[in-house]
Amino acid sequence: MKLAPIVLFVYNRPFHTQQTVEALRNNDFAGESNLFVFSDAPKDETAKDKVGNVRDYIKNLDGFKSVTVVERDKNFGLAKSIIAGVTDVVNQYGKIIVLEDDIVTSPFFLRYMNDGLNFYKDNKEIFTISGYNHPPTLMKFPKRYKEDVYFNYRNFSWGWATWADRWEKADWEVKDFNSFLKDKKAQKRFNRGGDDLTPMLIAQMKGEIDSWAIRWSYAHFKNNVLSVCPVYSYVNNIGHDGTGTHCGTSSVYKNDLSKSKRQCSFIKSIKVNKKVMDAFRKVYQTGSKFSLRKVIKILIMYDLWKK
Repeated sequence: MKLAPIVLFVYNRPFHTQQTVEALRNNDFAGESNLFVFSDAPKDETAKDKVGNVRDYIKNLDGFKSVTVVERDKNFGLAKSIIAGVTDVVNQYGKIIVLEDDIVTSPFFLRYMNDGLNFYKDNKEIFTISGYNHPPTLMKFPKRYKEDVYFNYRNFSWGWATWADRWEKADWEVKDFNSFLKDKKAQKRFNRGGDDLTPMLIAQMKGEIDSWAIRWSYAHFKNNVLSVCPVYSYVNNIGHDGTGTHCGTSSVYKNDLSKSKRQCSFIKSIKVNKKVMDAFRKVYQTGSKFSLRKVIKILIMYDLWKK
């Protein structure tokens, strides 16, 4: 099996970056994988020293087949950083595994991702292999559900993978937004992945947030495709410690990574389990009307960036 390259996006949190890299280095297949690290430039003078500390650390990374560091000379910001970096690497290799600097992985994360990419490579109904899932305290699976994964209308952005022929399907400009905004049935279908999706897309198009992930979720909707999610998460987000601009302090999303399986059994027949998706959507049922503040709080779960 030809392994997918790993792309890591970093900014100004050296301690988080180190934890992310150390966990990744302890993964099965790490030593056989090519790692690309994209370091965004400081947004202002207040970020300069910490960005410099991160860059000092990533210059000496080892434990991988190869390490390529790309230091941006100007600040790209969230969406442009992810879109540009992923596009560059996935077009070269055909597939990709993506992490941000506050995602601590299970030792089996890379195995799960590469196995998933290989299993679904020819099935165009799948756009994303997601590494995260909500902990059991947030999402209750039906008692009779015994699979290792499930199919979701929505993609997670906390450790994920995709292929070049899927990534190219995304319309980052969302050219049909005005017609979508007038189509209540389309909005209802989009919200099968969570009641926050349409309000979040509206906030994106109004310039109130800067999110690549909501547009990637919209690409799933437009192409009538799905993501694959594990029942037990292969990642933990350690960014909920108050160090990010939009991120408060919370432990509700913390997973027990010891439950992640070394060998995951994937499902060949693509069919959404309604009871599982009903359980998933309950996480997002925070009311019928979403203020921008509520949207941003939910955005934090999927699209963290440190500025």
